Amino acid sequence: MAPQAVTRALDVLVERGLASARSSPDHTAPRYRAASPLLALGPLVEARRGALHQVEDLVAELSERHRTAQARASGAPVEVLSGAAAIRRRLLAMGREAQHEVCSLIPTRRAPVALSAEEGLDEVERESMARGVLLRSVLERGWFDRPETAASATLLAEQGQSVTVAERVPIKMIIADRRTALLPLDPEREETEPIALVVHRSGLLTALQSLFEQCYAQATPLRVGVGEVPRADDLLDGLDRDILALLHVGLTDATIARQLGVGHRTVQRRLRILMARANAATRFQLGCHAVRAGWLEGNSG
Repeated sequence: MAPQAVTRALDVLVERGLASARSSPDHTAPRYRAASPLLALGPLVEARRGALHQVEDLVAELSERHRTAQARASGAPVEVLSGAAAIRRRLLAMGREAQHEVCSLIPTRRAPVALSAEEGLDEVERESMARGVLLRSVLERGWFDRPETAASATLLAEQGQSVTVAERVPIKMIIADRRTALLPLDPEREETEPIALVVHRSGLLTALQSLFEQCYAQATPLRVGVGEVPRADDLLDGLDRDILALLHVGLTDATIARQLGVGHRTVQRRLRILMARANAATRFQLGCHAVRAGWLEGNSG
């Protein structure tokens, strides 16, 4: 190979970071040294890997759209989704495409699962609310034993969404615009073999919507309003209102303390004062008095 061709090839390697060039002491031809393969090729491999992942995500999204279009064209009332990735993509798509309301039944989670109401859905919820979509949820009371999930539910209620609390929720389910429902095929195997059903408009979807409405009607609305200015006619401060609101949905003193960021003894002391003020001998009597006196009205959301 001619010296000029060798020099050009070496210069290309230097430009790509695969070699380095140093001036020789006699200022004649530069001295070339190969770069470490890890340092030279690592960024290139990582860039190619990132581009490949983008292509894979695009193929998966196109496949999901194709499957959805095929299902709608065939008129099949039920689709079956296998795998956490496919279920998650459909769940996110349902949230982003909803125009009117999204209804959710949310039992207490034992472990991370595919059909999650938390992971990655905050952005979808914000987008939906910005479009005026109503979010109606029924949460199992066990959710409030975990500060992070309790905070998420409280934030939704503070933003004007309809959050209710039930002692038990029968199944995990999402319904968008009363036209599509998503629920696990077998809740007991969801952690190991996630398979979900997508139910389109049919008698089955009507039954699922009726199940949600029944659970929603029997649940207790979550009323919050930390930091609200107390009303002049009852002089009940914001913390007392929040304690009563959370007590109203059946939370324990310890759970209320964790959610509001106060001490357990503070909650107990405030409840004793409220019971004395309401002349109530039991927590139930205190709750009845709070409803009659309108103590919870300032917290409705």
